[in-house]
Amino acid sequence: MALIKNFESLNKTRERKICLDLIEAALSSIQPQNIIAKNLSLNDNILTIQDRIIDLTRFERIFLLGFGKGSAGLSKYIESMLGSLLTEGYVIDLEPERFSKIQLTIGTHPLPSSTNLSFTKNALQRLGNLTERDLVIVVIGGGGSVLFENPYRIDLEKLIEVNRSLLFSGATITEMNLVRKHLSLVKGGGLIKPLFPASIISLIASDVPGNDLSVIASGPTAKDETTKEQAVQTLKKYNLFEKLDLSEEYFIETPKEDRYFANTTNILLVSNQTALSAMQRKAKELGFAAKIVTDRLQGDARTAGKGLIDKASSGILLAGGETTVKVLNKGGQGGRNQEVVLAVLPILDEKTTIVSFDSDGWDNSPFAGAVGDFLTIQKTKELDINPETFLQENNSFLFFEKTGDGIITNRLPSNVSDLLIVLKK
Repeated sequence: MALIKNFESLNKTRERKICLDLIEAALSSIQPQNIIAKNLSLNDNILTIQDRIIDLTRFERIFLLGFGKGSAGLSKYIESMLGSLLTEGYVIDLEPERFSKIQLTIGTHPLPSSTNLSFTKNALQRLGNLTERDLVIVVIGGGGSVLFENPYRIDLEKLIEVNRSLLFSGATITEMNLVRKHLSLVKGGGLIKPLFPASIISLIASDVPGNDLSVIASGPTAKDETTKEQAVQTLKKYNLFEKLDLSEEYFIETPKEDRYFANTTNILLVSNQTALSAMQRKAKELGFAAKIVTDRLQGDARTAGKGLIDKASSGILLAGGETTVKVLNKGGQGGRNQEVVLAVLPILDEKTTIVSFDSDGWDNSPFAGAVGDFLTIQKTKELDINPETFLQENNSFLFFEKTGDGIITNRLPSNVSDLLIVLKK
């Protein structure tokens, strides 16, 4: 079954069909059932995760804690695999899922809420008093920075203000999560402390360019080398420290003691490299050579697409990562993927098709992303609309709604950041 709901309405050219097939391959490769089948197995109480072997008979109790986009889907299959071996679990995600033992909370994103904070507080209380004979499987997905949160001294209202300002500032995900780490008791390795001395296995789905485990979901179980002074300087870089009326007393140093991390194993289950490789294989099946340019694309959404098009000659270029948008119109609607495509329309020739899409199906709007080609340009002339006007108003969703080039998948239970395709005849 196609994951792209409007596949047929978008399928207007041979080049579009190829791109849509590549998107389907990418999205299929990162769905929870496929991730678990590829990475985990359980036989006679021996849990194998990639090349790691864990004897579950060593533990009296096994708990699961999941947070982030896609964590519920992964946790569902882990719960099914463990069966009676699982003691209990707690998961917060954006989409509903059915569980037997795990308690699910539907949280909020991209801004924190009292629901998110209450979930975190309750989960930590229920997972208190752990011993060396306990195992906690932590399932971490993109968006975990917001969904799993226990602030240090900052109140919720101010925390929301900080997060909203960072989202509109143009800061990279690494910079945003650097700040978040030092405002929280559960980020930057902070989650290790309340779970200590239990053994911890973190299963991580990366939505971060470069897959730095200390950045994904703000690295709750990864040792952090940054300082609170760096967090303050990052806010000052974007003129936010004074603007938000912050004080250094809001910030905390992340745990640096090695003993807390001695029984912790962090495992990367899936990243955009998984999806990029799936697209490359699919392109080969279709008779095309596809080159992966980068899996850590960053920078301004308005220039990222042009950079890829400039590299293209003939064939297919693939890229993954996460661009940033400097929001000029807070009333606009759309996301960085749609902005990538919208920005390159004025330089697009009739031989080039570009697609940019968010792997979780939600590009800050009901579109996962967008397709751009000569048909899109023709449509702008028929409708007498100017792409530049919509770009300056950060209104990419409205633009692609008018041209009919938005990609619809609905929300998907996995997230490995953004993916881009440039096909040149």
